[in-house]
Amino acid sequence: MPKSKPFPTNRSRRTPTRPEATEERPDPQPGTVTAITGQVRDPERVSVFIDGVFAIGLARDVADAFGLHKDQVLDEAQLADLLARNQLHRATTSALNFLAYRPRSEGEIRRKLQQGAYPQGTIEQVLERLREWRYVDDEDFARRWIENRNANRPRGERLLAQELKAKGIDSDIMAEALEEAGIDEGAGALSLARQRARQLRDLEPAVRERRLTGFLARRGYGFDVIRATLETLDTEDEELPQGDPK
Repeated sequence: MPKSKPFPTNRSRRTPTRPEATEERPDPQPGTVTAITGQVRDPERVSVFIDGVFAIGLARDVADAFGLHKDQVLDEAQLADLLARNQLHRATTSALNFLAYRPRSEGEIRRKLQQGAYPQGTIEQVLERLREWRYVDDEDFARRWIENRNANRPRGERLLAQELKAKGIDSDIMAEALEEAGIDEGAGALSLARQRARQLRDLEPAVRERRLTGFLARRGYGFDVIRATLETLDTEDEELPQGDPK
């Protein structure tokens, strides 16, 4: 049976030798806190030394909330609690920085934190915090995504659904958001096709039709919508006076 690691009792209380350490050692050990020093590069963080050896870099808020102080004896359970708190703080900070650029879905944040190798339990705690702070809301995210696409880059419901799925949006939330949006695919496809047709006006009709079909398909419109759009364009072409440029 393997022996458990002994509780350190006779380490010399040396003067700290790594005042600018930023994260924890690979194997921080229980013991007595011999120093807590501010970090020069980041005043919001402190370096904690246990039995004279650098053990962990902490957010100052984490240390204060834990009540960490010099000469405090940390056993294994207390040290594990401190490390968990610090990890949660780091993961939360990473998520908030990720959100600073634009709104994110829960799925995007979860993937971001998974890339940072945070445990699943920590990730779920972060998401719970963000929900409480109303920093993430997948229903609102889906509505805003659809509104933005419709206003700036129209596309069919099929492509919108693919995009939202890639963001990790639940299928029920996605379906409800699409229904609420009341997207007029015919109008959107026709508007796009008219713009694109002007760029293709010098091509042969059959070539232009193929190009328009592919263009609208890539924008997520189905065959029925595309066919109706092309028929409308053909009708508009026939109604133009001969020699009248589009």
